[in-house]
Amino acid sequence: MTTYVWRGRTSGGEVVSGELTVTNRSELLSQLRKKRIIVTSVKQKPKEISFKMPGGGGIGTKDLAIFTRQFATMINAGLPLVQCLDILSRQLSKEHFRDITKKVMNDIEAGATLSESFRKHPKAFDELYVNMVSAGEAGGILDTILLRLADYIEKIEALKRKVKSALMYPAVVLVVALGATLFMLMFIIPTFARMFSDFGAELPLPTKVVLGASNFIRGYWWALLAGTAGFLFGLKKYYATDGGHHRIDGLMLKMPVLGDVLRKGAVARFTRTLGTLVSSGVPILDGLEITAKTAGNVIVQDAVMMARTSIREGDTISNPLRQSGVFPPMVVQMITVGEETGALDEMLTKIADFYDEEVDSAVDALTSIIEPVMIVFMGAIVGGMVVAMYLPIFQMVNVIAG
Repeated sequence: MTTYVWRGRTSGGEVVSGELTVTNRSELLSQLRKKRIIVTSVKQKPKEISFKMPGGGGIGTKDLAIFTRQFATMINAGLPLVQCLDILSRQLSKEHFRDITKKVMNDIEAGATLSESFRKHPKAFDELYVNMVSAGEAGGILDTILLRLADYIEKIEALKRKVKSALMYPAVVLVVALGATLFMLMFIIPTFARMFSDFGAELPLPTKVVLGASNFIRGYWWALLAGTAGFLFGLKKYYATDGGHHRIDGLMLKMPVLGDVLRKGAVARFTRTLGTLVSSGVPILDGLEITAKTAGNVIVQDAVMMARTSIREGDTISNPLRQSGVFPPMVVQMITVGEETGALDEMLTKIADFYDEEVDSAVDALTSIIEPVMIVFMGAIVGGMVVAMYLPIFQMVNVIAG
């Protein structure tokens, strides 16, 4: 697709201009002739050079949810699509999102459907969004579908925040613990080392270990930094491979407590996404493919794709989900009931609501376990170093007293 800038005159002699994204120049001229516009000039729009920081043009889920809900409200009120998009573009604060909305509006003016226009901007409107809008256009219930989309985006974002908080808490505490340990080894322990240099007697083993660790870190801190960076880089490269992706995602699901949070989050995300798509009229095979892409875990993704293959071959969704071992028996049983009763979308939504609450409980359980573990961990490290430094002093006092 190429964007062209054009100028022309209407049948009444009015000068008009605009931009249009089409496959070629001939298609542009054809579309403008249909509008009875006499084209006077056409040129390809030059590529814009941007000096913005990377990631600055992204569209947040909060912005997308507000946009979708307002769009639905205006459509429900009977406003034409072009007018809705024009109003929305004027009130958007993010320039990148505003530009995309204007391009969508121009495409619709040129005769494209809303879903076709959205599909040209995959970074703003993903496949799930586009397919649901397409189903809403086909069924004449676009406002209802957009409201469902807004609800879906808000609930999925809330779920993401819960899982991220569960992952972030132990990471932050661990970093603080390691930071405190390194600070003591690099700046506090050397003070004791200078004091013990004239001690004369043999130092206790714990003291030797702590002093040795302090000397090593102070002398080879650059090697530790390089080794940590190399390890993280290698881990990232390994995760990018198919085998590494499967092994690491599988290990994450098997981890005690944290794996439970991730598993319940994956179940909630899967059921919420598939339930929303099915209830919106998206074909089940397309729905499963989209759901697999948004699973967030390759083990869950493989299980969903197996379910898609199973349905294509005339089987049910529940059998491959049961065989995968990823989904709890209750989830599989409820999906089976939903398939048998013809109310799969309602059953999936009920499961998603239930597992949203389960994720809350799992996060609380994780936090309650991690807090005492981290306190004991930090206490053991810091307390151990303090005791190791004071052992020679106690020994010195005993010698003087004796």
